Amino acid sequence: MRTERLNAFTDGVMAIVITIMVLELPTPQGTDFRSLQPVLPLLGAYLLAFVNVGIFWSNHHHMMQAAKHVDGRVLWANNLLIFFITLIPLVIRWIGEEGIEPLPVASYGAVLVMAALSYLVLERALIAVDGEHSVVREAVGSRFKEWISLTSYGAAMGLAFFSPYISVAIYIAVSAMWLTPDRRFERWRQP
Repeated sequence: MRTERLNAFTDGVMAIVITIMVLELPTPQGTDFRSLQPVLPLLGAYLLAFVNVGIFWSNHHHMMQAAKHVDGRVLWANNLLIFFITLIPLVIRWIGEEGIEPLPVASYGAVLVMAALSYLVLERALIAVDGEHSVVREAVGSRFKEWISLTSYGAAMGLAFFSPYISVAIYIAVSAMWLTPDRRFERWRQP
């Protein structure tokens, strides 16, 4: 199978995830700035989630541009990644309804950990199907940012029960680290 079909499917799912998240935003009740106040926590959670979905989508797109082949392992690894990304609207809504509370904030971190691990599984599946000299393997390198992200998400999950605001700050910091597109794959782009 060619990578274009997998990309198209993933693009569609990501668009649906973002659409669900924005549809879950409540409409402010009133016409003054004070009416925005109750909506701000969920709007902030939506912004963070939108950035994270965008980061996963962008990096997925770059990685798939470097891949040559797709097999059953790649399809299921991609489905695993998509599964965890589709849970983001659920935990964001939970945070929006309950506020910056320990369990919802830790759950957001758990979803990010699982999505990040799934992304690594997808990387390995792509390397396996293209062989040890695959473009994906050459581009991935040490995975330094990935391991920093996973470690940070894990720490934030635990810290959520001490201070959920520290956890949110960690999630924001990790997102900021990834806002610059992953240039590793661009260097290895195929002609």
